[in-house]
Amino acid sequence: MCIRDRHHIPVKDLVDLTFDSDDKVSFRAAWILENVYVSRPADFLPAAAYFLNRFATQDNLSCRRHYGKILALMTKRNAPQAIKEVLAQHPLDALVETSFAWLIDEEVPVAIKSHMLNILANLSARQDWIRDELLQTMDCLVNKESIAFFAKAKQIRKQLKVKPGAYSR
Repeated sequence: MCIRDRHHIPVKDLVDLTFDSDDKVSFRAAWILENVYVSRPADFLPAAAYFLNRFATQDNLSCRRHYGKILALMTKRNAPQAIKEVLAQHPLDALVETSFAWLIDEEVPVAIKSHMLNILANLSARQDWIRDELLQTMDCLVNKESIAFFAKAKQIRKQLKVKPGAYSR
């Protein structure tokens, strides 16, 4: 990766910086990491498996927002083929378990939960049980969370082709 064509930082090192003890450093590194994925996925690719391996260990909420968005984009149907291949070779268990854990954690902000909904909906195409568990979890959370969560849950239900009105607010 090249930042302003002067500074070369390997993406793997950028992932490591997202775990820095200085919250400002880790947040900025996570923000840059997300922007690298969005604008230069080919530069992100060599560290994609490393990112997936570190995903579950991210405990900084500011960084989790960016991690969630990156993984949501990686799991989309229209993700780059090379990213799909990395995901296909990566065990889903830790990613799914972490996504559900972050989704039900009361301390996790709704923006992160929104990304977790996307990730789980996207991964449900690979394993049927994820869809059923996601729907049940959304049913439990929809009345406990904000209206923003309710709106996102409605969107995810539509993506999963669930009839509207299955739950109320």
